[in-house]
Amino acid sequence: MIPNSNYYQISREEWRTFHQEDVPILSEDKLESLISLNDKLSLADVKDIYLPLVEVIDLYTKNYRNLRRMKSKFLDRPYEPSPMVIGVSGSVAVGKSTTARVLQNLLEKFYPDKNIGLLTTDGFLYSNAELIKRGILTRKGFPESYDMEKLIQFLLDVKIGKPHVKYPVYSHRIYDVISDDYSVLHEPDILIVEGINVLQLPSNQQIYASDFFDFSIYVDAEVENIEKWYIERFEMLMDLAKDQPDNYYYNYAIGDRDEAIAMAREVWKSVNLKNLQEFIAPTMTRADLIIHKSDNHHIDYLNIKKY
Repeated sequence: MIPNSNYYQISREEWRTFHQEDVPILSEDKLESLISLNDKLSLADVKDIYLPLVEVIDLYTKNYRNLRRMKSKFLDRPYEPSPMVIGVSGSVAVGKSTTARVLQNLLEKFYPDKNIGLLTTDGFLYSNAELIKRGILTRKGFPESYDMEKLIQFLLDVKIGKPHVKYPVYSHRIYDVISDDYSVLHEPDILIVEGINVLQLPSNQQIYASDFFDFSIYVDAEVENIEKWYIERFEMLMDLAKDQPDNYYYNYAIGDRDEAIAMAREVWKSVNLKNLQEFIAPTMTRADLIIHKSDNHHIDYLNIKKY
């Protein structure tokens, strides 16, 4: 439950009226390429929800830049550019990846001269081999399954302006980190960091991923809807894997479908739901903005922090 005293709750109908600037909108084809499997997003959603959100982010970005300049002037130090970092969190299967990709593309249009980066934290999961070694493969996605020290160091390197920062790559096709494979982030002006763990506060840590965020978003929905979307996505992944023997979902695709779906429901209950209730949902009120989705992924209202 969101403490009403901490947030303004704004209906979709009101939120859409906040859009003033002429932000170029995405084409239908481009939008389709950004939507995650089994997620739903229309051009109307982009106009009603995401264009006002881009303008909110622009306000935060301007304030962030101005504060850094004034601080440098006050301290009589040269101004050192540092990227604005946006965190996007929420449950598995809730649509946070779509949110992050759409935001990246709209911000690229809004700031055509800026470098807008996007990172998912999946690459900072320990490898399956390491998870097995630690005896926590069944807790993949839980806080202890991430190399948080590596993620924190990555964010620190980006924030202090290192020119070329490497980060590990995760493959959903093989359901594992790709060994010895890295991507490189090249001095972004704005970086979007998406993951279920980005707002969490691991124990015995002096610094957290969220300490690097200048604006944060949580994508929310009722548990019953998220479970439904999770199972629907699992079935779609099986369908896509039926001719791909190297795909993690291949064995499920060629086996008994009812048994596979029953297994997915059990994984949802024992892993994803547990992780959501114990570690993800409790971070919701750390977000600056909460996007609420109802049936069929319809965004019906938003909560924006008052302070």
